Amino acid sequence: MGRFGLTLLLGAVVVAALLLVSTIYGTTQIPAAVALDAVMLGTGMADGEVSPLHRIVFDLRLPRALFAAVIGAGLGVVGVVLQTTTRNDLADPFLFGLSSGAAAGAVFVITVTGDVLGFWTLPLAAFCGGLVASGIVLALVHGLRTSAPEKLILAGLAVSFLFSAITNYLIFAGDSRAAHSVIFWMLGGLGLARWETFPLVCAGMLLILTYALWRSRWLDALLTGDLTAATLGVPVQALRFRMFFVAALATAVFVSVAGVIGFVGLMVPHIARGIAGPLHNRLVPAAAIVGAALLTGSDILSRLLLAPQELPVGIVTTSIGSIFVFLLLFKTAREMK
Repeated sequence: MGRFGLTLLLGAVVVAALLLVSTIYGTTQIPAAVALDAVMLGTGMADGEVSPLHRIVFDLRLPRALFAAVIGAGLGVVGVVLQTTTRNDLADPFLFGLSSGAAAGAVFVITVTGDVLGFWTLPLAAFCGGLVASGIVLALVHGLRTSAPEKLILAGLAVSFLFSAITNYLIFAGDSRAAHSVIFWMLGGLGLARWETFPLVCAGMLLILTYALWRSRWLDALLTGDLTAATLGVPVQALRFRMFFVAALATAVFVSVAGVIGFVGLMVPHIARGIAGPLHNRLVPAAAIVGAALLTGSDILSRLLLAPQELPVGIVTTSIGSIFVFLLLFKTAREMK
Protein backbone atom coordinates (compact mmCIF):
# COMPACT_ATOMS: atom_id res chain seq x y z
CA MET A 1 0.00 0.00 0.00
CA GLY A 2 1.43 3.35 -1.06
CA ARG A 3 1.55 6.61 0.82
CA PHE A 4 -1.74 7.81 -0.65
CA GLY A 5 -3.47 4.55 0.28
CA LEU A 6 -2.25 4.90 3.86
CA THR A 7 -3.52 8.48 3.93
CA LEU A 8 -6.98 7.35 2.80
CA LEU A 9 -6.94 4.56 5.37
CA LEU A 10 -6.05 7.05 8.12
CA GLY A 11 -8.85 9.32 6.92
CA ALA A 12 -11.32 6.43 7.05
CA VAL A 13 -10.23 5.68 10.62
CA VAL A 14 -10.80 9.33 11.56
CA VAL A 15 -14.29 9.23 10.03
CA ALA A 16 -15.08 6.01 11.92
CA ALA A 17 -13.93 7.60 15.18
CA LEU A 18 -16.09 10.66 14.53
CA LEU A 19 -19.08 8.40 13.82
CA LEU A 20 -18.56 6.73 17.21
CA VAL A 21 -18.27 10.10 18.97
CA SER A 22 -21.43 11.26 17.21
CA THR A 23 -23.40 8.30 18.58
CA ILE A 24 -22.07 8.82 22.12
CA TYR A 25 -22.48 12.56 22.69
CA GLY A 26 -25.72 14.48 22.68
CA THR A 27 -28.39 15.64 25.08
CA THR A 28 -27.89 12.32 26.87
CA GLN A 29 -24.35 10.97 26.98
CA ILE A 30 -24.25 7.26 26.23
CA PRO A 31 -21.32 4.98 27.18
CA ALA A 32 -19.25 3.81 24.21
CA ALA A 33 -19.88 0.16 25.10
CA VAL A 34 -23.65 0.70 24.98
CA ALA A 35 -23.38 2.54 21.65
CA LEU A 36 -21.31 -0.22 20.08
CA ASP A 37 -23.66 -2.84 21.50
CA ALA A 38 -26.65 -1.06 19.96
CA VAL A 39 -24.94 -0.88 16.57
CA MET A 40 -24.07 -4.59 16.70
CA LEU A 41 -27.56 -5.61 17.80
CA GLY A 42 -29.34 -3.48 15.23
CA THR A 43 -32.99 -4.38 14.94
CA GLY A 44 -32.40 -8.06 15.48
CA MET A 45 -34.11 -8.06 18.88
CA ALA A 46 -37.75 -7.56 19.61
CA ASP A 47 -38.77 -4.05 20.58
CA GLY A 48 -39.62 -5.12 24.10
CA GLU A 49 -36.12 -6.48 24.66
CA VAL A 50 -34.25 -3.36 23.53
CA SER A 51 -33.39 -0.73 26.14
CA PRO A 52 -34.25 2.95 25.56
CA LEU A 53 -30.55 3.78 25.20
CA HIS A 54 -30.18 1.18 22.47
CA ARG A 55 -33.19 2.65 20.71
CA ILE A 56 -31.77 6.20 20.96
CA VAL A 57 -28.51 5.07 19.39
CA PHE A 58 -29.90 2.92 16.61
CA ASP A 59 -33.00 4.89 15.64
CA LEU A 60 -31.74 8.46 16.15
CA ARG A 61 -28.01 8.95 16.52
CA LEU A 62 -26.60 6.30 14.19
CA PRO A 63 -28.64 7.32 11.14
CA ARG A 64 -27.84 10.97 11.85
CA ALA A 65 -24.10 10.24 12.01
CA LEU A 66 -24.22 8.20 8.81
CA PHE A 67 -26.23 10.93 7.06
CA ALA A 68 -23.58 13.48 8.01
CA ALA A 69 -20.78 11.29 6.64
CA VAL A 70 -22.54 10.39 3.39
CA ILE A 71 -23.83 13.91 2.67
CA GLY A 72 -20.46 15.44 3.55
CA ALA A 73 -18.71 13.03 1.19
CA GLY A 74 -21.20 13.79 -1.58
CA LEU A 75 -20.96 17.56 -1.20
CA GLY A 76 -17.17 17.33 -1.22
CA VAL A 77 -17.17 15.47 -4.55
CA VAL A 78 -19.78 17.85 -5.99
CA GLY A 79 -17.49 20.73 -5.06
CA VAL A 80 -14.55 19.11 -6.86
CA VAL A 81 -16.62 18.56 -10.01
CA LEU A 82 -17.98 22.11 -10.07
CA GLN A 83 -14.64 23.78 -9.38
CA THR A 84 -13.02 21.79 -12.19
CA THR A 85 -15.77 22.27 -14.77
CA THR A 86 -16.14 26.01 -14.07
CA ARG A 87 -12.42 26.62 -13.46
CA ASN A 88 -13.42 28.65 -10.41
CA ASP A 89 -11.76 27.88 -7.06
CA LEU A 90 -14.72 29.43 -5.20
CA ALA A 91 -17.39 27.36 -6.97
CA ASP A 92 -19.79 25.68 -4.56
CA PRO A 93 -22.88 23.47 -4.97
CA PHE A 94 -24.95 26.39 -3.70
CA LEU A 95 -23.55 28.96 -6.14
CA PHE A 96 -25.79 27.72 -8.94
CA GLY A 97 -29.26 28.14 -7.46
CA LEU A 98 -29.58 24.50 -6.45
CA SER A 99 -30.05 25.18 -2.75
CA SER A 100 -32.33 28.17 -3.40
CA GLY A 101 -34.65 26.05 -5.50
CA ALA A 102 -34.73 23.28 -2.92
CA ALA A 103 -35.34 25.82 -0.15
CA ALA A 104 -38.26 27.33 -2.07
CA GLY A 105 -39.83 23.89 -2.49
CA ALA A 106 -39.45 23.06 1.20
CA VAL A 107 -40.71 26.44 2.39
CA PHE A 108 -43.74 26.13 0.12
CA VAL A 109 -44.65 22.87 1.85
CA ILE A 110 -44.01 24.22 5.35
CA THR A 111 -45.94 27.48 4.92
CA VAL A 112 -48.66 26.59 2.40
CA THR A 113 -49.56 22.94 1.79
CA GLY A 114 -48.46 21.11 4.92
CA ASP A 115 -47.49 17.44 5.01
CA VAL A 116 -49.98 16.26 2.40
CA LEU A 117 -47.84 13.19 1.61
CA GLY A 118 -46.74 12.48 5.17
CA PHE A 119 -43.05 12.15 6.04
CA TRP A 120 -41.93 12.25 2.39
CA THR A 121 -43.62 15.58 1.61
CA LEU A 122 -40.74 17.86 2.63
CA PRO A 123 -37.90 15.86 1.01
CA LEU A 124 -39.90 15.42 -2.19
CA ALA A 125 -40.79 19.11 -2.44
CA ALA A 126 -37.18 20.18 -1.82
CA PHE A 127 -35.91 17.66 -4.35
CA CYS A 128 -38.33 18.90 -7.00
CA GLY A 129 -37.39 22.52 -6.24
CA GLY A 130 -33.70 21.75 -6.70
CA LEU A 131 -34.35 20.00 -10.01
CA VAL A 132 -36.46 22.92 -11.27
CA ALA A 133 -33.68 25.38 -10.39
CA SER A 134 -31.02 23.27 -12.11
CA GLY A 135 -33.28 22.84 -15.13
CA ILE A 136 -33.67 26.61 -15.46
CA VAL A 137 -29.89 27.10 -15.24
CA LEU A 138 -29.26 24.50 -17.94
CA ALA A 139 -32.01 25.98 -20.12
CA LEU A 140 -30.49 29.46 -19.81
CA VAL A 141 -27.04 28.21 -20.73
CA HIS A 142 -28.44 26.14 -23.61
CA GLY A 143 -30.35 29.17 -24.88
CA LEU A 144 -27.11 31.14 -24.92
CA ARG A 145 -25.58 28.27 -26.98
CA THR A 146 -22.49 28.20 -24.84
CA SER A 147 -21.11 26.22 -21.93
CA ALA A 148 -18.56 28.84 -20.92
CA PRO A 149 -17.90 28.63 -17.17
CA GLU A 150 -18.63 32.31 -16.53
CA LYS A 151 -22.03 32.00 -18.26
CA LEU A 152 -22.87 28.97 -16.13
CA ILE A 153 -21.99 30.88 -12.95
CA LEU A 154 -23.99 33.97 -13.97
CA ALA A 155 -27.02 31.84 -14.84
CA GLY A 156 -26.75 30.09 -11.48
CA LEU A 157 -26.55 33.37 -9.60
CA ALA A 158 -29.62 34.72 -11.43
CA VAL A 159 -31.62 31.60 -10.59
CA SER A 160 -30.38 31.71 -6.99
CA PHE A 161 -31.61 35.29 -6.55
CA LEU A 162 -34.95 34.41 -8.16
CA PHE A 163 -35.68 31.48 -5.86
CA SER A 164 -34.39 33.38 -2.83
CA ALA A 165 -36.97 36.07 -3.57
CA ILE A 166 -39.69 33.41 -3.89
CA THR A 167 -38.62 31.85 -0.59
CA ASN A 168 -38.66 35.19 1.22
CA TYR A 169 -42.13 35.95 -0.15
CA LEU A 170 -43.44 32.58 1.06
CA ILE A 171 -41.97 33.19 4.52
CA PHE A 172 -43.50 36.67 4.72
CA ALA A 173 -46.92 35.66 3.35
CA GLY A 174 -47.17 32.27 5.05
CA ASP A 175 -47.99 31.10 8.54
CA SER A 176 -45.74 32.97 10.99
CA ARG A 177 -45.86 30.01 13.36
CA ALA A 178 -43.84 28.01 10.84
CA ALA A 179 -41.03 30.58 10.73
CA HIS A 180 -38.83 28.68 13.19
CA SER A 181 -39.08 25.47 11.19
CA VAL A 182 -38.32 27.35 7.99
CA ILE A 183 -35.24 29.08 9.40
CA PHE A 184 -33.87 25.88 10.92
CA TRP A 185 -34.32 24.02 7.64
CA MET A 186 -32.79 26.83 5.55
CA LEU A 187 -29.72 26.89 7.80
CA GLY A 188 -29.21 23.17 7.43
CA GLY A 189 -29.80 20.35 9.87
CA LEU A 190 -29.84 16.59 10.13
CA GLY A 191 -33.04 16.28 12.14
CA LEU A 192 -34.75 14.48 9.22
CA ALA A 193 -32.20 11.65 9.30
CA ARG A 194 -34.16 8.40 9.20
CA TRP A 195 -33.35 4.92 8.04
CA GLU A 196 -36.18 5.23 5.48
CA THR A 197 -34.37 7.98 3.55
CA PHE A 198 -30.82 6.67 4.02
CA PRO A 199 -30.83 4.74 0.70
CA LEU A 200 -31.76 8.02 -1.02
CA VAL A 201 -28.70 9.93 0.21
CA CYS A 202 -26.48 6.91 -0.48
CA ALA A 203 -27.77 6.87 -4.06
CA GLY A 204 -26.99 10.59 -4.44
CA MET A 205 -23.46 10.14 -3.10
CA LEU A 206 -22.74 7.05 -5.21
CA LEU A 207 -24.08 8.79 -8.32
CA ILE A 208 -21.69 11.75 -8.15
CA LEU A 209 -18.77 9.65 -6.85
CA THR A 210 -19.10 6.99 -9.56
CA TYR A 211 -19.58 9.47 -12.40
CA ALA A 212 -16.66 11.65 -11.30
CA LEU A 213 -14.32 8.64 -11.07
CA TRP A 214 -15.56 7.32 -14.42
CA ARG A 215 -14.78 10.63 -16.13
CA SER A 216 -11.69 11.43 -14.05
CA ARG A 217 -9.40 11.52 -17.11
CA TRP A 218 -11.70 13.97 -18.89
CA LEU A 219 -11.79 16.13 -15.77
CA ASP A 220 -7.99 16.04 -15.70
CA ALA A 221 -7.97 17.23 -19.32
CA LEU A 222 -10.22 20.19 -18.42
CA LEU A 223 -7.48 21.45 -16.10
CA THR A 224 -5.39 22.23 -19.19
CA GLY A 225 -8.11 24.42 -20.75
CA ASP A 226 -10.99 23.84 -23.15
CA LEU A 227 -8.96 23.97 -26.35
CA THR A 228 -6.36 21.49 -25.15
CA ALA A 229 -9.04 19.20 -23.74
CA ALA A 230 -10.89 19.27 -27.07
CA THR A 231 -7.73 18.30 -28.96
CA LEU A 232 -7.41 15.32 -26.58
CA GLY A 233 -10.85 14.13 -27.64
CA VAL A 234 -12.88 15.45 -24.72
CA PRO A 235 -16.40 16.66 -25.63
CA VAL A 236 -16.00 19.78 -23.49
CA GLN A 237 -19.49 21.25 -23.82
CA ALA A 238 -21.28 17.93 -23.37
CA LEU A 239 -19.07 17.01 -20.41
CA ARG A 240 -19.76 20.34 -18.70
CA PHE A 241 -23.53 19.94 -19.11
CA ARG A 242 -23.53 16.33 -17.92
CA MET A 243 -21.31 17.04 -14.94
CA PHE A 244 -23.49 19.94 -13.90
CA PHE A 245 -26.65 17.86 -14.27
CA VAL A 246 -25.26 14.99 -12.18
CA ALA A 247 -23.97 17.46 -9.57
CA ALA A 248 -27.38 19.17 -9.50
CA LEU A 249 -29.19 15.87 -9.07
CA ALA A 250 -26.93 14.79 -6.19
CA THR A 251 -27.15 18.20 -4.51
CA ALA A 252 -30.95 18.17 -4.76
CA VAL A 253 -30.97 14.82 -2.96
CA PHE A 254 -28.73 16.10 -0.16
CA VAL A 255 -30.63 19.37 0.29
CA SER A 256 -33.97 17.54 0.30
CA VAL A 257 -33.11 15.76 3.56
CA ALA A 258 -30.56 18.07 5.22
CA GLY A 259 -31.46 21.58 4.16
CA VAL A 260 -28.93 24.16 3.05
CA ILE A 261 -25.48 23.24 4.39
CA GLY A 262 -23.07 25.74 2.89
CA PHE A 263 -19.31 25.93 2.34
CA VAL A 264 -18.63 22.18 2.55
CA GLY A 265 -18.36 21.93 -1.22
CA LEU A 266 -16.11 24.99 -1.31
CA MET A 267 -13.65 24.02 1.43
CA VAL A 268 -13.26 20.30 0.83
CA PRO A 269 -11.70 20.41 -2.68
CA HIS A 270 -8.95 22.78 -1.51
CA ILE A 271 -8.12 20.57 1.49
CA ALA A 272 -8.23 17.43 -0.64
CA ARG A 273 -5.90 18.92 -3.28
CA GLY A 274 -3.33 19.51 -0.56
CA ILE A 275 -3.55 15.82 0.30
CA ALA A 276 -4.00 14.13 -3.07
CA GLY A 277 -2.89 16.61 -5.71
CA PRO A 278 -4.90 17.84 -8.71
CA LEU A 279 -5.52 14.54 -10.58
CA HIS A 280 -9.06 13.33 -10.08
CA ASN A 281 -8.50 9.60 -9.65
CA ARG A 282 -6.97 10.53 -6.28
CA LEU A 283 -8.67 13.86 -5.65
CA VAL A 284 -12.23 12.50 -5.79
CA PRO A 285 -11.85 9.77 -3.10
CA ALA A 286 -9.81 12.15 -0.95
CA ALA A 287 -12.58 14.76 -1.18
CA ALA A 288 -15.14 12.15 -0.15
CA ILE A 289 -13.14 11.26 2.98
CA VAL A 290 -12.45 14.89 3.91
CA GLY A 291 -16.09 15.89 3.33
CA ALA A 292 -17.36 13.04 5.50
CA ALA A 293 -15.00 14.02 8.34
CA LEU A 294 -15.81 17.72 8.04
CA LEU A 295 -19.58 17.43 8.16
CA THR A 296 -19.60 14.73 10.85
CA GLY A 297 -17.33 16.86 13.03
CA SER A 298 -19.46 19.95 12.37
CA ASP A 299 -22.59 18.05 13.38
CA ILE A 300 -20.97 17.03 16.66
CA LEU A 301 -20.09 20.68 17.34
CA SER A 302 -23.62 21.80 16.49
CA ARG A 303 -24.97 19.57 19.27
CA LEU A 304 -22.34 20.44 21.88
CA LEU A 305 -21.88 24.21 21.57
CA LEU A 306 -25.27 25.15 23.07
CA ALA A 307 -26.23 21.82 24.64
CA PRO A 308 -28.92 20.80 25.32
CA GLN A 309 -30.11 23.16 22.56
CA GLU A 310 -29.06 22.21 19.03
CA LEU A 311 -27.57 24.62 16.51
CA PRO A 312 -28.32 24.19 12.80
CA VAL A 313 -25.23 22.53 11.38
CA GLY A 314 -25.16 25.09 8.57
CA ILE A 315 -24.17 27.77 11.09
CA VAL A 316 -21.10 25.74 12.05
CA THR A 317 -20.03 24.99 8.46
CA THR A 318 -20.62 28.61 7.41
CA SER A 319 -18.52 29.90 10.31
CA ILE A 320 -15.67 27.54 9.46
CA GLY A 321 -16.09 28.33 5.77
CA SER A 322 -15.87 32.08 6.22
CA ILE A 323 -12.58 31.72 8.10
CA PHE A 324 -11.36 29.33 5.40
CA VAL A 325 -12.14 31.84 2.63
CA PHE A 326 -10.28 34.59 4.50
CA LEU A 327 -7.22 32.35 4.79
CA LEU A 328 -7.52 31.37 1.13
CA LEU A 329 -7.63 35.01 0.06
CA PHE A 330 -4.57 35.87 2.17
CA LYS A 331 -2.70 32.89 0.72
CA THR A 332 -3.58 33.98 -2.83
CA ALA A 333 -2.48 37.55 -2.10
CA ARG A 334 0.90 36.33 -0.80
CA GLU A 335 1.43 34.12 -3.86
CA MET A 336 0.74 37.06 -6.20
CA LYS A 337 3.43 39.22 -4.60
